[in-house]
Amino acid sequence: MTGGMRWCSGWQEESCFAIGAGTDVANLFISIKRTQLLLATEEWLLAGLACSWGESMSSGGVGGGSLGAGLPYHKFVSFALEETRLRTTLTPHPSQEKFKSIKPNDDNTVFNALSFSAPKIRLLRSLTIEKKNSYQVLDFAAFSEPEYDLPIFCANVFTTHAQSIVVLDLNPLYDTTVHKDYKDKYYRSIMPLVHKYNELLPWGGKITSESLKFFSPIVIWTIFESTEHNHHVLHSAFVWLELMDQAIKENNKATIARNQEEQHKYLTWRAEKDPGYPLLKKLIGESRAEDLVMEFLFEGVNTLGTKSFLDYFPEYARDDGSVNKKRSMIGKSFETRPWDANGEFIGDAEAQ
Repeated sequence: MTGGMRWCSGWQEESCFAIGAGTDVANLFISIKRTQLLLATEEWLLAGLACSWGESMSSGGVGGGSLGAGLPYHKFVSFALEETRLRTTLTPHPSQEKFKSIKPNDDNTVFNALSFSAPKIRLLRSLTIEKKNSYQVLDFAAFSEPEYDLPIFCANVFTTHAQSIVVLDLNPLYDTTVHKDYKDKYYRSIMPLVHKYNELLPWGGKITSESLKFFSPIVIWTIFESTEHNHHVLHSAFVWLELMDQAIKENNKATIARNQEEQHKYLTWRAEKDPGYPLLKKLIGESRAEDLVMEFLFEGVNTLGTKSFLDYFPEYARDDGSVNKKRSMIGKSFETRPWDANGEFIGDAEAQ
């Protein structure tokens, strides 16, 4: 799980769980029954964690828990698998065998992990974490092969009995504020989705400029009541497969190498910025937590390239050569969507 939102369970007085990647988004306080759930949202960069599907899916079924009172996980999982298999052939990814049977130290918590690959998909992987009578997490991400410059599809949901916090996006492989051709290629035709979902799923609150590093102009970042209707809306936003169908294989070796490096850069950011690691370490132990982050959630960080986090992001370097963890708290904040109706970034004018 990447540098992203950190959810602190106030009534449990225990650790925080993180979703997403990026930087500081906001501090949200939600009263639930007689206790307060502190949702301190730090470093939300939506590039998606890993997603969650049930272990039983490996045999064709579905598993996982339920999205609060709104939507069982297996419904979203079934939808995603069905839609994907209509377009391509999924085969188990090598990481699946190692991580599909994770057993947490906490008897009240259940992990489910699954990963696939396909002709155009390097990795489609998922993870669900459900703590009994507390919270549930649904995380999903799909990465294309380097021969394609497809955006990274991610869906991240944190749910309590009362509310769900959602990030849904096609994380751009290339910065859309710099690479206008990339923005036009993948986002121009689906910008109308933004207008539709702006009304149904309003912007969720402040987010810092660092978080935007891997966001697209169509990102859905919202908070809503956990109802089946609200969760069902997310299904119609599953457009990544349409882009995959249309993707044309790149043959230029230099372009393929750039695509691979950009994906490695993304994975390196996510692995380093994962604020959920302390909770993973508590639930499954330090060694297994590190393996889960490096070999499952962000698989490819050790194989797609050799550059380090500071090679990609030298501005985070401390005098002693270590990574400045606090740097992620710096940046302008955006209380409203920092893109206009055409997907042009207007954050410089809107920043607070």
